[in-house]
Amino acid sequence: MALKSEVILLTHRLKKSENLTKSEQFQTYQLYIKISHDLFLTIGQLGQFCFPAGLYIYTGSAKRSMDKRLTRHLAPNKKLRWHIDYLLNNPCAKIIDIKKYKATECQVNAGTNGRIIVPGFGASDCRAGCGSHLKYCSLQQEC
Repeated sequence: MALKSEVILLTHRLKKSENLTKSEQFQTYQLYIKISHDLFLTIGQLGQFCFPAGLYIYTGSAKRSMDKRLTRHLAPNKKLRWHIDYLLNNPCAKIIDIKKYKATECQVNAGTNGRIIVPGFGASDCRAGCGSHLKYCSLQQEC
């Protein structure tokens, strides 16, 4: 039951962008994810990786239906479609915050501190050479 209330609380905090023009709309988001202890996970076709406990920042985009995308990320049961789904499917991974941006996904990701644990994570369609759209911070102060 606590998970449902957390989903409602985070979903409620999302700002609506329905009345904004296309150039004013949020197109990028970041999920702040806390992993409570080290995990070994298979991430789709990328393979198996060790995720050390700590804070992770995932940068994604949704040019349409931002709130639906974020609500999907917060949902506990979903089809594993994107790299982030494999991580969020584990009960030790919990979204603790969400931020939205008007800048592009790669611009936001480039300005995000942290190190790459999984090369190519969330960056299958990246043309800016980001390396990964998931970054690891051992301590929250690093981010």
